[in-house]
Amino acid sequence: MSQKKLKTIIVMPAYNAEKTLEQTVKAIPAGIADEIILVDDCSKDKTVTIAQKLGLKTIVHAKNTGYGGNQKTCYNEALKAGADIVVMIHPDYQYDPKVIPHMIAFIENDICDFVLGNRIRTRKEAISSGMPIYKYFANRGLTIFENLILGQNLGEWHSGLRAYSRKVLETIPWDKNSDDFVFDQEMLIQAAYFGFRIGDVPVPSKYFAEASSINFARSTKYGIETLITILKLFLHKIGIKKCKIFLNQN
Repeated sequence: MSQKKLKTIIVMPAYNAEKTLEQTVKAIPAGIADEIILVDDCSKDKTVTIAQKLGLKTIVHAKNTGYGGNQKTCYNEALKAGADIVVMIHPDYQYDPKVIPHMIAFIENDICDFVLGNRIRTRKEAISSGMPIYKYFANRGLTIFENLILGQNLGEWHSGLRAYSRKVLETIPWDKNSDDFVFDQEMLIQAAYFGFRIGDVPVPSKYFAEASSINFARSTKYGIETLITILKLFLHKIGIKKCKIFLNQN
């Protein structure tokens, strides 16, 4: 008996992505997604025009909500559209979309609930792809620490290519998360706390002028907020201070 195909929706949180959006969409394997939804966070370029030309379902924010705020709209729209699996990819062509079918397969076959694209297979490969050296070592340090504290074994904790089962998005209170870049870390730490099966697949990546990347100051803020989120989890678990992002929304 053939297994019913799960409905897959790809979401793209977009901001000023006119130079890379079409390239990203065309690199997505044909037929892998039932729908692609782009949420534009008040871009100042032609991102919306290009998205509509490509036939993407396009949601335009009335005001800028931030990276995390954009993702909240992405996931709300995907769930409303009946997605069983939601894939989030940045429209900046940093992550190679050809790995998306493999990510989806881990969820379809009930192996994982949440799958990440892992950019760091080796130090040489990561740095030669253009990842700044300070970001590489910060990524390694935080990833080792988070794996140790949260009992995981992920290749990296800071990927912007992700696939979620519907159950993950219906369980985790991501609507209470930050609207800033730390949203990604909160989602991942929440998934670990709620006991979801998290895995990763290697993904080729590249850094170039048009690819989205936060500067040193924002990276430092992101790193500090990641550590604060782990502290919040610790205090929540031992009962000293309950935290709303770790309270089951069901």
